[in-house]
Amino acid sequence: MANLLDPLKIKGLELKNRIVMPPMAMDKGTSEGEVTDWIINHYLKRVTGIGLVIVEHSYVHPLGKHSPRQMGIYDDKLIPGLTRLAKAIKDRGPAVAIQITHSGARISSAIKTQPVAPSSSPFFAKESPRTLKIEEIESLIWSFGEAAARAKKAGFDAVEVHGAHGFLLNEFHSPLTNKRSDKYGGGLENRIRFTLAVVSKVKEKIGDDYPLLFRLGADDRLPGGLTIEEAKIIAKKLVEAGVHILDVSGGLCGSRPQELKDTPGYFVYLAKEIKKVVDVPVIGVGGIKTREIADEIVRSGMVDLVAIGSAILKDPEWALKAVKGLKG
Repeated sequence: MANLLDPLKIKGLELKNRIVMPPMAMDKGTSEGEVTDWIINHYLKRVTGIGLVIVEHSYVHPLGKHSPRQMGIYDDKLIPGLTRLAKAIKDRGPAVAIQITHSGARISSAIKTQPVAPSSSPFFAKESPRTLKIEEIESLIWSFGEAAARAKKAGFDAVEVHGAHGFLLNEFHSPLTNKRSDKYGGGLENRIRFTLAVVSKVKEKIGDDYPLLFRLGADDRLPGGLTIEEAKIIAKKLVEAGVHILDVSGGLCGSRPQELKDTPGYFVYLAKEIKKVVDVPVIGVGGIKTREIADEIVRSGMVDLVAIGSAILKDPEWALKAVKGLKG
């Protein structure tokens, strides 16, 4: 059975171990979403010893901006900064991906614009979001594709599409936030139509051999919301569409549900269920703080890779210490 320090090769992406630094928003870009020296230094302090770094969520369209200084990937003018960031991380040894996203209705109150969403229900905000028109949805499919092309051009080894934590794609998946009656709403097949179109466009732009990850919100943990059984269906569809790695997390419940946050590996149970129905590597995540627990999760066969978030933020040398400790 594999362990945390074993290498892994996926579609040409060579990882020296199974430790993943997941995307964690720092909100330290410029007001236009450009990479700053602060962001580069933040990563350089933490990435040595890690197998795969997934750079924080970067917005594909100005209306999808989540917070005032979120990183962006919506325009070619951002490519030089993204190139600097990708090279800086890769020079330290890890493979590096970047997560691309649209926040939908889940925007910070500091963003002074009406959010857009599948439906006008104010699930996340006091102000009801504006319902996206079909032509806008189809334009956003193009925006995701262009963003992925920029990621590849900037030198990232892979790209991850964000479909978790209540952001736009997750909002389309969930019956709690998608009340549409057209081809993008209703049954699960319609609710995932936008996501599958995004994946198809991304694949068109980056090619079949460029590694593609998808962060899947596998359970809303809310009455009437998306369930793990539906998420299994989505997972299989994503793999059929060409996704190479599934990064499994929470849905509308967010990344740190109060009732779970003190349980190490609190979303691994979801990843374990997804892994049963797909034949691609699966990433598990959720409050994992020690190397022993991370290693045991991989050894158990529940997941193929483990994402370590808050522990790496707290201790920039977490990965180095983990590798040294497990090697004995």
